[in-house]
Amino acid sequence: MVINKGGNLSKEYFKAYMELIMNSMGVSIETAKEKAFSRLFSNKESTLGSISYNNFVHAYYELVQDLAP
Repeated sequence: MVINKGGNLSKEYFKAYMELIMNSMGVSIETAKEKAFSRLFSNKESTLGSISYNNFVHAYYELVQDLAP
């Protein structure tokens, strides 16, 4: 996925990215979150800005709720 570093990334973008990691690698949501954070944010919350980071966190929590039994 190509990232436009000049704009804010949406919650839907991060959900799709984490779902892609989960489905392609067969990993848990927690592992997908760690991999996405490492790849997209270089393990620094400020890399893509606070709005994108907040959308990332909200996407994670929404996925957790979606996957709960």
